[in-house]
Amino acid sequence: MSQNNQPIAQFKLGLVKALVWANETAGGTRHNVTFVRIYRKEDEWRETTSFGRDDLPLLAKVADQAHTWIFQQSSSES
Repeated sequence: MSQNNQPIAQFKLGLVKALVWANETAGGTRHNVTFVRIYRKEDEWRETTSFGRDDLPLLAKVADQAHTWIFQQSSSES
C-alpha cells in the first residue's frame, strides 16, 4: 500500500467503489485494487466487501476503469 495509506485513485459507480493503491517495489510501482460497497445503517455510512447480484455489473465496470487507469500509468512510465 502507499506510504500515506491513501488510495492514489478511486472509481465509483453508484454505491460500488474501486480503490487503487501504490506499492513501491525494487522493480517499480505495483498497483493493487480493493473493492467496497458503501451502505447506510441508521445514520452512519459503512463499507463492506460483500456484493449482491445487482452490484456485480457496477463492480465489473469499476474494475475495468481501475484496470484501464493502471494500464495507462504503466504505459506512461515506459
